[in-house]
Amino acid sequence: MFVDYHTHHERCGHATGVLRDYVEQAIKVGLQQIGLSDHMPIIHLPKEKIYPGSAMELDELEEYVKEVLNLKAEYQNQIEIKLGLEGDYIEGYEEQIEKLLSPYPFDYIIGSVHFLGEWDHSDSRQMEGWRKKPISEIFAEYYQAVQRAAKSGLYDIVGHFDVIKKHGHAPEKDISPIIDETLQVIKASGMAMEVNTSGLFKVVKEVFPAPSIIQKAVDLEIPFTLGSDAHQPEHVHVGVEEGRKLLKEFGVQQIATFTERQRIMVSL
Repeated sequence: MFVDYHTHHERCGHATGVLRDYVEQAIKVGLQQIGLSDHMPIIHLPKEKIYPGSAMELDELEEYVKEVLNLKAEYQNQIEIKLGLEGDYIEGYEEQIEKLLSPYPFDYIIGSVHFLGEWDHSDSRQMEGWRKKPISEIFAEYYQAVQRAAKSGLYDIVGHFDVIKKHGHAPEKDISPIIDETLQVIKASGMAMEVNTSGLFKVVKEVFPAPSIIQKAVDLEIPFTLGSDAHQPEHVHVGVEEGRKLLKEFGVQQIATFTERQRIMVSL
């Protein structure tokens, strides 16, 4: 089964290409399933505090869903298109997130932690945030937020588990206990995790999560899916074969796919 469950497009403001371009590229590279999963609108910040090109606008969400559903019908004989979303977890906004997303027939929602409060730690335009606290403290806050996201029941897949390392920062002390604790919370939540191969092309030059964390998750029997986090059509499925190889090396025989928020395990 060849899938890519993490892709973006021009509505988010920092990707290129329309949804159809990603579908066509998925067909070209031989995928059986393509997940369209653009960024959820930012709901916890006033408009003047949102950096340009961070996510789709609130009034674009409905048209995004409609377009994906139309493409799903149009291409049904060529590829299986999944209606997804990368949904930010924001502490204290759980009810608002559920209210925003519940009207739509998503196949899956990726739960990602980009924001710690008002700070988007993943945004290269906001690097000053890294100078305000010890790195290990920021990492700990991040993993605590991932735990809360898993406990919220709002999401199906944990997005880029250790994306906090994206810019090359490393904690000053061992944080493996909180990583292990976070994996236990994810296991208890019933969520899947993704092997997100975009990290191969970031400063860290490593998949999200790191191979050592993948091994721990596999030992806990946490299911995995695969995603490129493509922000250009030509990046669909780029690096995903390396992710597949890693999973196979750790003995994984099945990956998670989703239909109408229900997980379906298929042969890797």
